[in-house]
Amino acid sequence: MGDKNIQEIFATNIHKLRKSKSMTQGDLAEVLGVGVSTISDWEKAKKYPRAGVIEKISSYFGVAKNKLFEEQADLFDLYDSDDDVINLPIVGRVSCGNGITVFEEIDGYEETPKTWVRGGDHFYVRASGDSMINARIHDGDLLLIKKQDDVEDGEIAAITIDEQIFLKRVFKSNDMIILQSENSEIPPMFKTENDGHIRIIGKLKKIVIDM
Repeated sequence: MGDKNIQEIFATNIHKLRKSKSMTQGDLAEVLGVGVSTISDWEKAKKYPRAGVIEKISSYFGVAKNKLFEEQADLFDLYDSDDDVINLPIVGRVSCGNGITVFEEIDGYEETPKTWVRGGDHFYVRASGDSMINARIHDGDLLLIKKQDDVEDGEIAAITIDEQIFLKRVFKSNDMIILQSENSEIPPMFKTENDGHIRIIGKLKKIVIDM
């Protein structure tokens, strides 16, 4: 395998790892003590890091150094594990400035079977209140969310409104977004698609019942 191939593989892997933590190139540069242009060069496959920085990357992301330079079919294949689980963040609050979703409050981590999260990035939120009880979502339940910025009509989505996370069924009509609770006592919310205070951040994939 030539140097160019190694650089391309590393570029893909470091990009996946950075995105898995919702980090900007600037965030990662600060953690590693390098310039933003250096991160950009890595992700463009122009160069790869020195040995000391590779050690920092390995330690920060919890990935074996050799895995950084091996082609992987899936983000989770980067991680060595004797079992088939991965820890995913339980997100309490997000920031959505400049079109970028950043997890600002992490309330903990949940061991999750890898088979639940093949294809795409995932995270958890914890249900609060009784607005979705008719969808069998109860206060305190853990909700596995696939990170995406849109959903099909009628699907349940994680939505931020002024950086607070809500779970609603989404319907669209012309330029209007209708956010429907699964509780007849709670009226729907009506928002316009160009409302900068609202953003879809993911689709509900699984409910983990709180025991």
